[in-house]
This record gives sequence, C-alpha cells and structure tokens, in this order.
Amino acid sequence: MKRLTHIGADGRAQMVDVSGKPPSIRTAVATGKIQLRRETLDLISKDQIAKGNVFATARIAGIQAAKQTAQLIPLCHTLPLGEINIDIVTSDNFAEVKCTARTVAQTGVEMEALTGVAVTLLTIYDMCKAVDKEMQISNVRLIDKTKRPLE
Repeated sequence: MKRLTHIGADGRAQMVDVSGKPPSIRTAVATGKIQLRRETLDLISKDQIAKGNVFATARIAGIQAAKQTAQLIPLCHTLPLGEINIDIVTSDNFAEVKCTARTVAQTGVEMEALTGVAVTLLTIYDMCKAVDKEMQISNVRLIDKTKRPLE
C-alpha cells in the first residue's frame, strides 16, 4: 500500500501546496449519528433539556466549528466558505446529522463538512449527558464530494 506523506526539506510535515491549482466550485457532504433514548428525544422536542434548545445550539456549534477547521486540524488549509448547512433528522432512537459545505477554492471542503458533523454531534451529547448516559456517536463519514470548474 502506497503511503502519501508531505515532508518538507527539513524533514517535517508540511501543508500541501495548492497554489498552482485553479479555483473550482467544491462541495462536500458528511453525516453521522447519535443514538439517544426515546425519552431524551421527547425532552429535546419539548425543549425541556436544561441547557436549552439542543438542535439549534448544536447547529450553531457545527457551523462555527466548520468555520474554524483550519485552526483545529494541523496543516489544513483555511478556506473561504460560501455555505455550511446542517440538517438534523430524528428517528425513534437516534438523530442523524448531515453537514453540507461549499466553497470556491483550490482544495476541497471535506474536513469542514466532517468537522461540522462531529461538533454538532458532540454538542448534542454534551447538552443531553445529564439525562442520557447511554448515548453513542457513530458513523461519522464523508458521503459525497464534488468539484466543478468555474463557469
């Protein structure tokens, strides 16, 4: 298996040089789930979690995190994000988070979408931990990415 590592002249890891690439329209979509007890979901839907409106707070946290990805992940490029959209859909025993990130840049927005999902899920966990000791975060993954030339 070929291993890709970007090592500078001094032997240290370095950020990938994308300066020679043309900007393009890039989109990435990531998802993840958090398993919650039905009672916890009921409390969330009735806005009865002590820390406040869980899904509204989690969406804001996810958006803010996506915007800060380059500060959180070493060697990640700072990108001008055109859109971060976070959707939360519930079922009987879980909430699924989907984050869509868009930019016009020389590199993709996968890390921003994944960071948005992860922090949204962590915020739900944090806000509900007093009432649900059985929560589990799972399946955080990239499900789609696209790149289109500028027109």
